[in-house]
Amino acid sequence: MNAFNQYLEDHAADFEAELCEFLRIPSVSADAACKPQMDRAAQWVAERFRRLDFPVVEVIPTAGHPLVFAQSPTVPGAPTILVYGHYDVQPVDPLDQWTTPPFEPTVRDGKLFARGATDDKGQLLTHVKSAEAWIRTAGKLPLNLKYMIEGEEEIGSAGLEEFLKPNSKRLKCNCVVISDGCQFAPGVPAITYGLRGIAYFELRLTGPNRDLHSGSFGGSVTNPANALAQILAGLIDRHGKIKIPGFYRRVLPLSDRERSELAALPFDEQEYQRQLGVDGTFGEEGYTSLERRWARPTFDVCGLWSGFQGEGAKTVLPANAGAKISFRLVPNQKPEQVADGLRKQIAKLCPPGITWELTDLHGAPGVVVALDSPYVEAAARAIESAFGRRPVFTREGGSIPIVVRFAQVLKTTPLLIGWGQDDDNAHSPNEKFSLADFHRGIKASAKLWEELSKIKM
Repeated sequence: MNAFNQYLEDHAADFEAELCEFLRIPSVSADAACKPQMDRAAQWVAERFRRLDFPVVEVIPTAGHPLVFAQSPTVPGAPTILVYGHYDVQPVDPLDQWTTPPFEPTVRDGKLFARGATDDKGQLLTHVKSAEAWIRTAGKLPLNLKYMIEGEEEIGSAGLEEFLKPNSKRLKCNCVVISDGCQFAPGVPAITYGLRGIAYFELRLTGPNRDLHSGSFGGSVTNPANALAQILAGLIDRHGKIKIPGFYRRVLPLSDRERSELAALPFDEQEYQRQLGVDGTFGEEGYTSLERRWARPTFDVCGLWSGFQGEGAKTVLPANAGAKISFRLVPNQKPEQVADGLRKQIAKLCPPGITWELTDLHGAPGVVVALDSPYVEAAARAIESAFGRRPVFTREGGSIPIVVRFAQVLKTTPLLIGWGQDDDNAHSPNEKFSLADFHRGIKASAKLWEELSKIKM
């Protein structure tokens, strides 16, 4: 790898300049005025693959923003890896909180500040530059690479979702590599081997046909706000256990190895509380904070409304009440089964004089990759070679529905290996990406192609 490492060193400044060029494109997918810039960003990505003489490079129109699909020259008998990323970025508001303009990349203290620096342009580019280094030094890649780069990740991936199933044969692969996340901490790289799913609902209660005087009618008519409080309280007990019929029936338990891996992470409970500004934590009894956040199902009220909200007092018995509620799910739980159990529990808890309506807003199952997977071990070796230490294994409490869809539709293994940090301000002003991690990410990616090529299919 001497020639390879020399190439990375010799072209480090060029890689940074190219990333800055990419970051100057204001590819905000949520802003209709940015449509020309979205097309420009897609073409910019496609041009990187054309320069590598990839035999397949396509900019694919969708009802929204284009997809970019590229495929390297065929290496018979070698594994096929799909690299996923996105060229779209979040809006920049509030603009006045940026130290430097969001689309004028600026280096401060070894970090590159710009919208999209870590989410996901910088991380995406590491997997393009690693392929370039292989081709320029070895003349070819050691395996087959496919790239699927979208422009709608920040607004729901509708175009990719529509493309995925009809084109599953084109996208067939042994695993999907995704870098759109974080290391566990500075100097502590990580492999994320599990994601929670989600089931999100809106619950609306209706009582009397109009708001009533709480003095004249209170005590004789069920108050929808009171009823809502009773129902929500009846969905979880004081020990953090969710009280929905059959909710835990399919929950995948943590293995002894997983609990040991999570317990070994450098996590400080007191510092966690300090960062959040709370004097204690809460959750399902018998589990640590990391286990609760990453690998156990949860219930949360995300929004509430009812009655008088103005200044001062108004003695009103409201006619309506509502809530937005979410359940984070772990692998093997199905959103539709959670919805069925939720309806049964609401029907049981709802008092007389109240009608209710539950709207299923969206859902996605969780996903977990076996820690003894050869793809996970290959990634661990690659990351250790670039970052100087073996990665830790983490799970993520949030949901990335497109990752689950890759696993479902392509029947493949997702590898989530992020190079960012949790303070990179993704989605916030002053987004940044460490240039040292950018270069380590390129090196790790290149080593990953070598390690994956050794796996016997």
